[in-house]
Amino acid sequence: MISPNHPLRRLFTDLVSREVPGDREVAAYVANLLVDFAHVEHLYRIRNARGKRLEEVGEMLVESNPLLEACSFEREREVRKHIGDYTLFLTGMFPEYVATLPRRGLRLDSLIDYMKAGKESYRIVGAFDQFEYRYVAPLFRRLAERFEYCVFALNRVKQDLEALRQEQYRAWQRNLLGRDILPE
Repeated sequence: MISPNHPLRRLFTDLVSREVPGDREVAAYVANLLVDFAHVEHLYRIRNARGKRLEEVGEMLVESNPLLEACSFEREREVRKHIGDYTLFLTGMFPEYVATLPRRGLRLDSLIDYMKAGKESYRIVGAFDQFEYRYVAPLFRRLAERFEYCVFALNRVKQDLEALRQEQYRAWQRNLLGRDILPE
């Protein structure tokens, strides 16, 4: 668990808030998603009934289906939420990986449209609007409606992080060597 005051959480909150203005709840959710997925085991937290870690969206979709593997609607919601999070994270932060999926041979994910799967998964999670989920359902409906926008925002956050890394590297160079060795 990364504390609320941890520098990584503050960094992601700041960067995402700049890229997702006007909806603090969506910005906070996306920033928390980045913090959560900083732990790689959280990226692959969904497991099937045999305990196998599910790494492909296609496998997760099967796991989420109450007519196939999901043992309850609660399980459907849990897995669908993760699919939305997983596809948003990968399409936003690693679009080059998602772009190569169709060329990766006979993998189930080579047939999956990550944007469509993520948007649909958030829409399904948003439909769970009774009892304990009634207060968070509107957030997931907005995430579904603004999925592409959130992907774009994460692409921008990725660029911001790369610029910060380059800036930090140049600062280290200046401190250690007294000059930049990389061209501007």
